[in-house]
Amino acid sequence: MSTDRKPVAEALGRLLADSYTLYLKTHNYHWNVKGPMFNTLHTLFETQYTELALAVDEVAERIRALGAPAPGSYAAFSRLTRIEEEEGAPSAVQMLENLAADQQTLTQTAEQVRQAAEAAGDEASVDLAVTRISVHEKNAWMLRSHLE
Repeated sequence: MSTDRKPVAEALGRLLADSYTLYLKTHNYHWNVKGPMFNTLHTLFETQYTELALAVDEVAERIRALGAPAPGSYAAFSRLTRIEEEEGAPSAVQMLENLAADQQTLTQTAEQVRQAAEAAGDEASVDLAVTRISVHEKNAWMLRSHLE
């Protein structure tokens, strides 16, 4: 891997860790949500964790395409992620607030990928990052809309 692409692979590693951690958190909420919004949130969370499951594979494969190893353990993810794990089952409203904030965090992480990729002239990683930004902004909006 060329040295100018190393920062891109590192930024993608952080995006992978944030995405995987949010995948797990969203799946946890899908399983444990309750209350009057149950059906709507159960379905919304499933849609979002399913999308994240596909995204982590795409991000990991991009890291590999750059010639770097993709992080792939809970230990590695916990070192790299900025998303806080959820061990309990908060209220549905708290779940929405947490996930909206986490989606915004992923938007920021993807922006760091975009910047690193632009600096390296890596258009494929720029494209991936822009797509992730769009998805996470939309997901955050959908989650926040349930709180209004």
